[in-house]
Formats: sequence, C-alpha cells, structure tokens
Amino acid sequence: MTQDGETPAASVPEDSKTTQQPPADDRQADEPATPHKPHAHITLADDSKITDGDGHSDGIASGAASPGGGLRNSKGWDGKLRLPKRDASPPADPSPEAPEGETAGAGPSVVLANPEALSDPEYSDEDNVVPGEVISADEDLLNEEDPDTDEIFATHARIHSIEALHLERFKKVQKICLRQNSIQSLTSGLDVVADTLQELDLYDNLVSHMRGVEKLPNLTSLDLSFNKIKHIKHLGSLTKLVDLYLVANKIGSVEGLEEAAAAAGQTLRMIELGSNRIRSIAPLGGYGFPALEELWLAKNKITSLEGLAGLPKLRLLSVQSNRIRDLSPLKDVPTLEELYVSHNALTSLTSLTGKPEAAEGGTEEKTDAEKSAPTTLPLLRVLDISNNQVTSFSGTEHLSNLEEVWASYNRVIDFADVERCLRDKANLDTVYLEGNPLQLRGPALYRNKVRLALPQVTQIDATYVRES
Repeated sequence: MTQDGETPAASVPEDSKTTQQPPADDRQADEPATPHKPHAHITLADDSKITDGDGHSDGIASGAASPGGGLRNSKGWDGKLRLPKRDASPPADPSPEAPEGETAGAGPSVVLANPEALSDPEYSDEDNVVPGEVISADEDLLNEEDPDTDEIFATHARIHSIEALHLERFKKVQKICLRQNSIQSLTSGLDVVADTLQELDLYDNLVSHMRGVEKLPNLTSLDLSFNKIKHIKHLGSLTKLVDLYLVANKIGSVEGLEEAAAAAGQTLRMIELGSNRIRSIAPLGGYGFPALEELWLAKNKITSLEGLAGLPKLRLLSVQSNRIRDLSPLKDVPTLEELYVSHNALTSLTSLTGKPEAAEGGTEEKTDAEKSAPTTLPLLRVLDISNNQVTSFSGTEHLSNLEEVWASYNRVIDFADVERCLRDKANLDTVYLEGNPLQLRGPALYRNKVRLALPQVTQIDATYVRES
C-alpha cells in the first residue's frame, strides 16, 4: 500500500532482496518525515537507485535543494556517501557459477553486511571496537618496580600526585623521572626519598611553584622545564646542585638565583633559563657563581649583556633570540669559548674588541691604553651570529682561536672582508655564510670564492670541501 501521490518503490529480486526499498522522494509535503534508523552497510544488486535512510536518492540535479529538504553544495552533493551504480550492460557470456546475489558479467551487487542494524535501534558493532589503553592508578603504578632500584621512570602516565606513588618503598632511589604528567605540587611525596635522591626530572608537568624542592638537599640535577613557574625560589638548601633546568616557564627575573649562588656557588655548573620572560641579567654580577660554566638564556627579552662580571669560569653563553645590540660587556668573561648570539639586533662586530658599539667598520685609531689592554675573548672557539644584520667581520681580527664561524643570513657583501678578517685563523674549520649577499649574488661561484679566501676551512655551510 502507498499513500496518495506516492510512487511505489522499485521491486527487487527475491534472491538479492535484503530490505524494503524506502519511499521515493516526491512524497506529499504534509507527509511525516521518515523516522531515524541506524545506518546499514549496503552494496548494489540491481539497476534501482541507491537511497539512504532519509529517502534521499542518488542522481539529484545540481543547483537546488534535495527532495528531502536538505541543502546541497554547488556540485549538487548533499553530504551523503553513496555507492556507484552497478554496470547494467548485458554480460558477454553469462556464467552459471556467479555467486548468489550477483549476476554474471554485471558490476558489484548489493549485500547487507549488517542487516541487524535495520531492526535494532541500539545496534553496536562491538567486533570492531578498538580497545583503549588501560593505565594503572597512581597508587599501583610502581607496584612492579624493584624496591632496591636506584632509578624510577614513569613518563606520560597521567600521574597527578607524587604522594600517591608511595615512594617510601624505594630506599635506594637516586633518580626520579616523571616527565609529561599532570603533577601540580612538589610539597608532599618527595621528602620520603630526600636522603638518597640526587636527580629529579619533572619536565612538562603543571608545577606552578618550586615550593618543596628545599626538602631535597642532596639534589645535583633539578629539571622543572615546561611548567608554569613564575619565580625562582626555595633553592637555599640545595648545596650540591650542579645542573638547573627551568626552560619554558613564565619566569620574568633572575632574582632568586641569589639563593642558589649562596648555597651551591661552588658546585653549580650549568643554568638553563631559555624561553622565559627575562629582561635583564644585571643582578647576576652581584650574586657570584664561581663555578658556573654554561649559561643558557635564549628566547627571552634581554637587551644588554651587563651582569657577566661575576662569572669567572663561564665557558658557554647562549643568548639567541633576544634583543642584543652591543657585545662589549663580554670583555668581563675572558674565559668564554662558545658564544651563540643569533637572531638578535647586531649590525656590527666591532664591540667584540671590548669597545662599546660606536663607529661603523671599526676603522678608528686605537689609543695607547686600548692597544695595551688585554685581548677580549682570547679563548673563543665558536661564534654564532646568524640571522642578524652584520655587514662586516671587522672586530674579529684578534680572535685567533676561532674554529667555527656561523654567520648565515646577514649582510656581508665583500669576499675581501672575509679574507682580511678570517684568513689568518689557522684553526678555522667551519664557516656558514649562506644567505648573505656574497652568496645570493653569485651562488654558482660562491663556494669556490670562499675556498680561495679561506683555504684552511674543511666545511662551507653544510658541505665538506675537503677532508680534515
């Protein structure tokens, strides 16, 4: 039976029929919408149009709303996935061995893969459900660990509470690594291993305060990088600290390192404060770090290098991606061997002589006092000034120990300047000059010209020009 104005559904052969064909799309406007049914997976069996559960048929002309009332895009697609019609051409040689539900020589036929979906509104394909990963509760996470272990690693384990781990079971633990978890507090759970714990790594958690580290006097390495710390505090009792990592937090000042200097000044070797909000390092000069060898300050908002005078053993300084214009304060760190100052606001290197940035080109006559002054940065081996606006290597003539010069993407034009300033560096092994006008204006001859200017180098940019 069909209602007035309704077209009967196309008949389907009994051997391939799987369900009643839905009504055609030209039903009366006052006819109630077809009730929602679960989607069935079908394939074509005859020449009839493929329709979905809402009565929308294939082959709708482009440019109008679909008969079912839905909207379509400019190509006539109403958002429904349909199967192509089978090839209706007669078979050249009908075969009696065609599978049931198919006509020999014809295209793909329709078979319901899940006919129960049509009659069961709560149908669920449980056979194809991908099981999720089961993670133990914090309390049970370390149950398999040997009580005598000296290292505990639980990375990306959704840990919220250190206290819930019951670390008191591990009497000999020296290193704890709980990276990429959801830990927010250090105030409880760590004091029970204070007597043996030497390395604590809580990289990438949700810690907002350093409160609690003061209970760990035997720490030699503390990594609280990628957290939410705003102030450096509670380091006054860490008398054995060697390495301090506070990368990618929200720290706006170096104040607080004074406690670390007073407590661990004789042992603290490295401080990493990259990717924070620090604007000045001037207070460092008053704190005094007699043993500090490496200071990492990249990606901050530092405008001046004043404050390095109290670092008598500083060997490596990284101030990449800041706002540095003047390198003259480096005269206070004659021990420096590696300087990374790329992505700053340098226009000249004449301040490397220890004289504040002034004249262009460094052609001013030196006074007798300047000539007799100690050489600035006599031990410098690695100089990285990439991605600045430097036009000349003037200012590097006295750096006789240079081994690597990274100066890509500056404004150096003259090969003669490169030869004049760097040719006498007997230890010079590697130079990076790509992205400068001297390379961009003649890329075909660029490498040969550098080799003629600096015959001692073995690597130009990323290319080895001869074996060392």
